[in-house]
Amino acid sequence: MARAVVVAVALWLAITWITGTANVFRGSPSEPPLALLVALLTPPLAFVIAYRGSRRFRSFALSIDLRLLTALQGWRVIGGMFLVLFSFEMLPGLFAYPAGVGDLAVGLAAPFVVRAIARQSPGWQRQVLWLNVAGLVDFVGAIGTGVLTSASALGFFASASPGADMGAFPLSLIPTFAVPLWIVVHVVSLLQLARLRSAAVAAA
Repeated sequence: MARAVVVAVALWLAITWITGTANVFRGSPSEPPLALLVALLTPPLAFVIAYRGSRRFRSFALSIDLRLLTALQGWRVIGGMFLVLFSFEMLPGLFAYPAGVGDLAVGLAAPFVVRAIARQSPGWQRQVLWLNVAGLVDFVGAIGTGVLTSASALGFFASASPGADMGAFPLSLIPTFAVPLWIVVHVVSLLQLARLRSAAVAAA
């Protein structure tokens, strides 16, 4: 199952890479960014279907080391590049600030939560919970402001001057691969946490 998941993720990355270079995600200013939204929502939806439909996949997801899942959130610090792009007037502040600051906060907090898990520190489960909730809330805000500032029919706060296009490669890899992958990691972490709490209640 682990090998199958790795192959599936590699194939997913290849598809988003190829379609990104083919400008599939660069929409028209007169249309909503449907291609980007579909690419963003499909992987988490596929995970939910697989999780609910396959006991073997569900067991695999729940067996992944929670420390590894949490450590993966450390890579969120790359979201600081949104603030760099804003400093060069390539991204609007309405998107760059919540997305960049939120990603930095989650990424910088992740190693401390990993340490808490490893040491089984008091309240470590609460730290895991809040890290993942904060990460998901950050994505909701980033996606929402990203759509509202996009050069699309839904870009009500789009800048008049052209800037970095999140639908253009290589930035397109963020909403089509990185964000949905991290969403799945968040969901798996929360599912594991719920199982641990259920086991603790049952044992009490």
